[in-house]
Amino acid sequence: MPAYKNPNGTWYVSFYYRDMNGKNIKKKKTGFSTKKEALKWERNFIETKSGNVNISFKAFVDLYTQDVKPRIKHTTWLTKERIIQLKIIPYFEEKIVSDITASDIVKWQNLMMNYRDNKGKGYAQTYLRTINNQLSAIFNHAVRLYNLPENPVRKAGSMGGEKTKEMQVWTKSEYLRFSQAIKDNPDSFYAFEILYWCGIRIGELQALTGADFDFEKKVLNINKSYQRLEKKDFITPPKTEKSNRMIALPDFLCDEMKKYLRRKRRTNSKKRIFTMSRNFLHTEMSRGAQAAGVKRIRIHDLRHSHVSLLISMGFTPVDIANRMGHESIDITLHYAHMFPSRQFEMADRLNTEFSKIEDNI
Repeated sequence: MPAYKNPNGTWYVSFYYRDMNGKNIKKKKTGFSTKKEALKWERNFIETKSGNVNISFKAFVDLYTQDVKPRIKHTTWLTKERIIQLKIIPYFEEKIVSDITASDIVKWQNLMMNYRDNKGKGYAQTYLRTINNQLSAIFNHAVRLYNLPENPVRKAGSMGGEKTKEMQVWTKSEYLRFSQAIKDNPDSFYAFEILYWCGIRIGELQALTGADFDFEKKVLNINKSYQRLEKKDFITPPKTEKSNRMIALPDFLCDEMKKYLRRKRRTNSKKRIFTMSRNFLHTEMSRGAQAAGVKRIRIHDLRHSHVSLLISMGFTPVDIANRMGHESIDITLHYAHMFPSRQFEMADRLNTEFSKIEDNI
């Protein structure tokens, strides 16, 4: 089909296309800087509207975007989009979706696994798994809605693996040494107080406002999360439905936060309290750990440390799951190795029960 030139030097296309229901529809699009750009847009548009998989991968991604983007959180889509644009489209862009084979997938996987930056570092196993899952999600969409016979990613097999970093925790003693070492910076100190004594996620911490604290009831309301993507701040719902929760606060933490919020002029305020970046908190974590002479753990390990503390205090997995906002108690049971063995206590209780039976014989 032809492209046309505007009096101002730009180009436009005007054409009819047949949608997936067989209806002829007229379309016009203007403002292209070159004829080639205009014709490429027209071809991509027609392919996308055809509703089949005999189109380029890039055109199908546009279709996938139209279908999926409105159904998920904006921040989630931004993460998916970055992976698609940087790691997937450059390889599969011009390939026809229905022609892509498991062999093509394996070649792409090998390319990703063999990548090394200028320092000789490759992608983490978890990242390889993430980008592989994203490619598989695109093909699953094609299978489910656009009659692609099979998902070639499944046939090719997986890439990458689960998280390999070992869970680390601080004991209460180690945390107290750390907290004393960073007390010279109140913002850091109170941020880590909340992270350790409440076990919340870092995004939940960064989203907190003064209005989330109810000092009369001594509870903290977790109802949102913070992310910074593409140099923009996003406040979103928490990670899962059960992440919306009320956390009971110990008296000492209520007293600390009352004073801090008054000093920050954030009491009952809807403004964010902890506006520092994650990089700042990582730096403070390293500074405090070194000064206190304790092992350096990840910020998320403070959440694990809180679970460990609760286990040592004798709370059940159900109690802990509710406080942590775990979607399922199975997540809490990942900490099963931390629970003390009660085998001998069980044996003693069984002895008692058996004695009762003997007494009744």
